[in-house]
Amino acid sequence: MPDAASPVHLRDAELADLPAVVEIQTHYAHHTVTTFSEEPLSVAEWAQSHAEKRSAGHPFLLAEQDGVILGFAYAGHWRRKSAYRHTVEDTIYLRPGAEGRGVGRALLTELMTRREAAGHRQVIAVLTEDPSTRASYALHIKLGFTEVGRLAEVGVKRGQTLSTVLMQRSLGS
Repeated sequence: MPDAASPVHLRDAELADLPAVVEIQTHYAHHTVTTFSEEPLSVAEWAQSHAEKRSAGHPFLLAEQDGVILGFAYAGHWRRKSAYRHTVEDTIYLRPGAEGRGVGRALLTELMTRREAAGHRQVIAVLTEDPSTRASYALHIKLGFTEVGRLAEVGVKRGQTLSTVLMQRSLGS
């Protein structure tokens, strides 16, 4: 892990960054219930997702420090129906060991700033209801999200039946 004193830079993800994205997401898919993905996406699948987000005008951001990708975040359609066009969902992943350093806050803040500038009015977060997601829940609360609902027992991963928490934040007016 890079020296915590070095600056963290946020930037748009490029195709060359996708192996690092795969590495980070693989940890969560294989070792946590943070994501309901049980298998990591391949570089090719991430490339497709990256292209879709770019063509839709949605950001796919990286936090980088001393050449090491510390995390990534992106926004995407909440739902594909046209009436939801002003609502997006956020997703954030941090490299294990990068937690508690303000990286997630920086990524989510930049994501919301860009979505507001693009005319989006609502951001949704869907978090697994589990002790392992407490920091993500707290981050969303600190950045103005409120809990708006729960979906009980909608997933099963690693032998656990899991629920999700829906959070929402308004952007602009």
